[in-house]
Amino acid sequence: RIPVGPNDNDLLHQHAGDPIGLRIVLSGRVLDSDGRGVPETLIEIWQTNASGRYVDPADPGFVPLDPNFTGAGRTITDSLGRYWFKTIKPAPYLGARDSWFRPAHIHVSLFNPAFGLRMITQCYFEGDPFIRTDPIVQAIPDARGIERLVAKVNVEKCDRTGEEATVAYDWDLVIRG
Repeated sequence: RIPVGPNDNDLLHQHAGDPIGLRIVLSGRVLDSDGRGVPETLIEIWQTNASGRYVDPADPGFVPLDPNFTGAGRTITDSLGRYWFKTIKPAPYLGARDSWFRPAHIHVSLFNPAFGLRMITQCYFEGDPFIRTDPIVQAIPDARGIERLVAKVNVEKCDRTGEEATVAYDWDLVIRG
């Protein structure tokens, strides 16, 4: 089992300073195909900063890094399959050969002994106009499949208090097998 620290899912407080960008909370459940929560699932995320740059040597570096944002975190689902991450909303960025914009997204990996494999997917955000023009998303033949990759704003869960204000997104992941 991979150890997960108590703040590994809070990407906003991994550094001494505050990261730049819109603060969000992404939360939901990992469910099996019968709708039951899947406990003890390790979820890892990685993403760009609010300018669209990854902390990765392969990133071409057209936009600046944020010294207070690493863009990676992890957590383990609870007994009901629930998870949450506090992070910055990532920015869209230019795709291959600068021919299109990738929509804002978070890369997600799931690991669970019950399914014995690593599942990798991406989480997109409701209302992003680049979803409909992204060739990676559009390679999914079923519109319902695309819809399952889109996190929805939950107005009731948004925090409107001062510097810690966050926009809340709900996103459930369904695994089969």
